[in-house]
Amino acid sequence: MKREPFPRRNETSNKYRVNRQIRVPQVRLIDAANEQIGVVSTDEARRIADEAGLDLVEVQPNAEPPVCRVMDFGKFKYAQKKKERGQSKAHSTLKELRVRPAIDPHDLEYRLVQGRKFLEEGHKVQVVCIFRGRQRSHPELGFRVMQRVAEALADISKVEATPRMNGPRLNMLLSRKPSGHGAPAPAARATKPAAGPAPATPPAPTPASPRASAREPARSQARASEDGLPPGAAGR
Repeated sequence: MKREPFPRRNETSNKYRVNRQIRVPQVRLIDAANEQIGVVSTDEARRIADEAGLDLVEVQPNAEPPVCRVMDFGKFKYAQKKKERGQSKAHSTLKELRVRPAIDPHDLEYRLVQGRKFLEEGHKVQVVCIFRGRQRSHPELGFRVMQRVAEALADISKVEATPRMNGPRLNMLLSRKPSGHGAPAPAARATKPAAGPAPATPPAPTPASPRASAREPARSQARASEDGLPPGAAGR
């Protein structure tokens, strides 16, 4: 027996039928104003959608008759994709990072790389330091390790719960800093000093006109005659 190429009516399908793809004789119509029109023929529903400049979209194919809505199918698809992207984002979870009171520096560096990766992915990190045997009599060793972890990841995380002993375990909770936290402030623009008023320059001497130069000897001779001096003595 051959398998049917298309899903049956009672099977769910993620694909929406639009406009001419809707081939049932009647649909239950909801117009663009979200008002129930009722059961109409598919041709009438398409005509109403065409007059509104929108699409006829089958939103409930399993109903009897199928429910169709008059809408902008492009905007509808965009809203659906945006909703799916929001649901697919990974939620923040609690990751555990285990250390020891006398942990080797190389092992600690490896743990710090793991912790930074968890924080960058948006998870919270619970740092756990486990004491065994005689280590319980030296809790200060575990607090030192916690301090080193907090300082190494301080650029990307903040201490949400300070280190606290719980039996043989020392726990500390780190969470991601908000984006933009601790961003360097923009450099201040260098401002040019305000220019002072330009020094005043003495006005250039105005050259005497040729006519004034020609009249000057005559005036000198007239002053000399008034003073009783011989002609030509005024210019000496």
